[in-house]
Amino acid sequence: MKMRLSSNMIAALAAAAFGLAASARAQPAAPPAQINLVVGFAPGGSADLIARIIGNRLGAKTGARIVVENRAGAGGNIAARHVANAPADGATLLVTTAALAINETLYRNKPYSAGQLRAVAIAAVTPEVFAVHPSDPAKTLAEFVALRKGKDINFGTAGIGTGSHIAGEYFFREIARTEARHVPFRGGPEATTALLGGHLSMVVSSLSGFAEQIASGQLRGLAAAAPERAAAVPAVPTFAEAGYPGFTSFSWVAFFAPAGTPSGEAARLNREVDDIMREPEIRARLVSLGFAPMNAALTEAETYFQAEVAQWQTRVRALDLSVE
Repeated sequence: MKMRLSSNMIAALAAAAFGLAASARAQPAAPPAQINLVVGFAPGGSADLIARIIGNRLGAKTGARIVVENRAGAGGNIAARHVANAPADGATLLVTTAALAINETLYRNKPYSAGQLRAVAIAAVTPEVFAVHPSDPAKTLAEFVALRKGKDINFGTAGIGTGSHIAGEYFFREIARTEARHVPFRGGPEATTALLGGHLSMVVSSLSGFAEQIASGQLRGLAAAAPERAAAVPAVPTFAEAGYPGFTSFSWVAFFAPAGTPSGEAARLNREVDDIMREPEIRARLVSLGFAPMNAALTEAETYFQAEVAQWQTRVRALDLSVE
């Protein structure tokens, strides 16, 4: 017996078949046998530390072999370029910091653009903190500015073009409206040593750089550039509480994939990192280091990164900073 199919039935069957095929294509592939985490900075820094913490758990969860590769240099640009040009198969991820958002405006001649990368997960954030020697007469940020306005102010950071440098310059010039001289160091520990030795007025650093020294009283944190107080140093007020509302500035550690990575694969990686960041042991460890673990879906991570690019662009241009 023959069955006749109407045009409507044919269209319905075709649509169903197309839907099944599309659904099959949308399913993320199995995790790669090896995942390369390319870190934009040297071993021992925050990006490297979080890459290894998450990498260990990612390998255990997925069965993939995790390789952490440090490609330091040019403010993270060397690693970013490498991943931007890597195959978009989920096997190569960039682990970097807010430097990626800053560099999009700061560097005039980068060998890649942020558009060649897609945010997969923002793992953790840490606010910029302004700190002084505990013997400093200023007990608040407002007092610090008032006592030194018109006098020589210098602040140290872990280098030129870093988030700490830009946050410090932007605060003093655009918000406090007072002159302050930036003193760059090779790293945050060197800047902290100079402050403890009486050679600086202040150090500006991400909280993760000196959370232990502030918590122990070796340094006095005057303000943290976050909407809420940080769990690692609850005695340090926010900028709003210190009299400067609206100023926030974070560093962060995030995972990026080449821009052509399929959304299904990117979403799978996002869920894996998100699950790891919800583990109590992981959260507790990062909080103790001055980080706030962040849970954001794929679209939220992408939106967050774009907002960061825009915010740092405003600050870099206001300060007329550039690197060739």
